[in-house]
Amino acid sequence: MPFFDIGPRIRILGTAHISQQSVEDVRFHIAEFDPDIVAVELCQSRHDALMEERRFDKEGLLKVLKEGKAPLVLLQSMLSAEQRKLGLDENMQPGAELLAAVQEANQSNKEVALVDRDIQITLRRAWKRMTFIQKMKVLMGLLSESDDEEDEVDIEELLQNSDVLSSLMEELKTFSPGAGEVLIDERDQFLAGKILQLPEDKKILAVVGAGHMQGIQEQIKKGPVGRDHLNAINQPPKARFFSKIFPWLIPLALVFFVAWGMSNQSINWIELFTIWTISNAVFAALACMIARGHPYAILTAALASPITSLNPALAAGWFAGYVQLKVKEPTAKDLQDFLKLEEISQFWKNPAGKVLLVTALTNLGSMIGAWVATAGYLSGWRFPL
Repeated sequence: MPFFDIGPRIRILGTAHISQQSVEDVRFHIAEFDPDIVAVELCQSRHDALMEERRFDKEGLLKVLKEGKAPLVLLQSMLSAEQRKLGLDENMQPGAELLAAVQEANQSNKEVALVDRDIQITLRRAWKRMTFIQKMKVLMGLLSESDDEEDEVDIEELLQNSDVLSSLMEELKTFSPGAGEVLIDERDQFLAGKILQLPEDKKILAVVGAGHMQGIQEQIKKGPVGRDHLNAINQPPKARFFSKIFPWLIPLALVFFVAWGMSNQSINWIELFTIWTISNAVFAALACMIARGHPYAILTAALASPITSLNPALAAGWFAGYVQLKVKEPTAKDLQDFLKLEEISQFWKNPAGKVLLVTALTNLGSMIGAWVATAGYLSGWRFPL
């Protein structure tokens, strides 16, 4: 496995998160280099997930629904599933070498340092930096299943070829410069900064993904990364003014339109109510059906959407997801299996994954329905009542 030393005190070891050879190399370098501190490319939440065998319970699922994080958790889980598929040939789970590094350090009474940025902050910052088209391409790519075996990758050959790794990194930046900066450049800076903040009188072995080695090396050669900069890139993205007011645009537009109509006595209230109710209910219900929700969840989506669309503090998906959770409650095994799914198609079959899909897709359908209803009435849609 590739590695390089920064003087006699710091060694950076590049690994593949799905390689048995990486696990063996981690153990070898801990024994051979004999560091005082083993720094690993993990944040606290990923560390806990690895050490606790990815525990997930009903309370955690409910918290995700209440905090509106279903889309983010789905994206993270889908990306993890794609990574797990690469590791099937070696019967490895992603992060096995990081887990081995932590366990080996603990057994050798060495300190463990977690030097990666929180995964939720990274995903949120990357997601915000992507354009709408880029987001759609990512989601479509994740949701489209492919059985093409010609795409198999020789992990060991890839690790030894720095030019291939660099080209893969550049390809990500070409696809989405903003997301590439967050996922690569910012994390290189963060990892390097955290490594350099470790005690200067200690020997350090840093275990990181091989794709970050070049960036970390360049950052370390430049010197310490400022604390202010580290704090800045370790913050969730701030909501822009438009994104703050966007959920209120539909209610405000309707209020304005109703006020204008009342002053001109030109509103047919029955038609307005009908178009609003039907559009919201149909799109929310269709989205819930795409998520393969229970009939009760679909009915809930249809009933809740016309009301929740008027209140940005509520979301139809929350109600539909909660009903889905109650009528098809995931077992402890379902919740554990959800975090180990290897195929995107299995998200529709796993009860925990289905709850998240029902929540996220119903919210999307409800939003589309509200916009269609408003645009439709303003453009002259009418029902022959």
